[in-house]
Amino acid sequence: MRRHCEDIALSHFLQSLRKLPLRTFSTNARKVHTAPARTLSLLRPLLFLVATGGGYAGYRQYEKYQEREWEKLGLEIPRKLAGHWEVALYKSVPTRLLSRAWGRLNQVELPHWLRRPVYSLYIWTFGVNMKEAAVEDLHHYRNLSEFFRRKLKPQARPVCGLHSVISPSDGKILNFGQVKNCEVEQVKGVTYSLESFLGPRIPAEDLPFPPATSCGSFRSQLVTREGNELYHCVIYLAPGDYHCFHSPTDWTVSHRRHFPGSLMSVNPGMARWIKELFCHNERVVLTGDWKHGFFSLTAVGATNVGSIRIYFDRDLHTNSPRYSKGSYNDFSFVTHMNKEGITMRKGEHLGEFNLGSTIVLIFEAPKDFNFKLKAGQKIRFGEALGSL
Repeated sequence: MRRHCEDIALSHFLQSLRKLPLRTFSTNARKVHTAPARTLSLLRPLLFLVATGGGYAGYRQYEKYQEREWEKLGLEIPRKLAGHWEVALYKSVPTRLLSRAWGRLNQVELPHWLRRPVYSLYIWTFGVNMKEAAVEDLHHYRNLSEFFRRKLKPQARPVCGLHSVISPSDGKILNFGQVKNCEVEQVKGVTYSLESFLGPRIPAEDLPFPPATSCGSFRSQLVTREGNELYHCVIYLAPGDYHCFHSPTDWTVSHRRHFPGSLMSVNPGMARWIKELFCHNERVVLTGDWKHGFFSLTAVGATNVGSIRIYFDRDLHTNSPRYSKGSYNDFSFVTHMNKEGITMRKGEHLGEFNLGSTIVLIFEAPKDFNFKLKAGQKIRFGEALGSL
């Protein structure tokens, strides 16, 4: 009887506990504790990507440090090309979108009081020489874009009149020489395809001169005169360099070809690491002729340098969403009204980047053309590249 009474009492006690708001409390507690857990589970892939990406970036920075040390010691940097998966991973980064965002940020007008500290930091970081600028007062530049595209004093870059080809920009010489077969060196030992870079040959009827042959290699189609050779020169513009580029010789521009593409970095380290880097990136190819035959200048875009401007080409819009990667679009400057194209004089303003990038010259010249350069040297706009 006593045991039965105890069981009844325990049963009533448990029932009274169930009536308490304990379930609500436990439910709320579950919600409180499970919300961070659910968020953490969603963030795990992002945290993994950040951790692996950060580790990979750290590894690349260590490799760059080693390369700088080898350069100081005068040793040749061992070549290590990126694998297909590394290039694909890099190209998956939305560099075009990021570059458009960077371009819009550059257009934001800075408060007057903020201009000097912001520009001074950039000058200090990249070694900009403001004494050469046409306007030295930092408060004059309303935004970063104006500062990047600053003009120089007229006497800051005298144009060499003794040599037939001058440097179109400030920068660093990555490579130069004759084009062998159809492969061009972007840096020593790392090449890209000439045809992939320039694209299919322009139809003969659109050219101001006939090609030497209608068949054969792509290189032979560019050489228009017997006994001539094809030459190339690659100039890298660092972020601290003068960002405008000029005509490297007296020539006539007959055609423009725009390749939308990736906007990977084109600094010398990346040029040594990624084969055909310039063929992956967005670029604007200007082709025409000079006194010795075929001549071309290509402005190659890079990360945060989606904007390439050619002063006489108002129809050109780079890093635009309306173009798809892997395509190209052509525009001819030869019309019924203008049978020759756009005449450019040596040293004349041609275009500009919003930040540092790369200029590639590919041109035809007689066999006795000589470059006045060495790989790795710094050069300024107006200085001699080579002559006959």
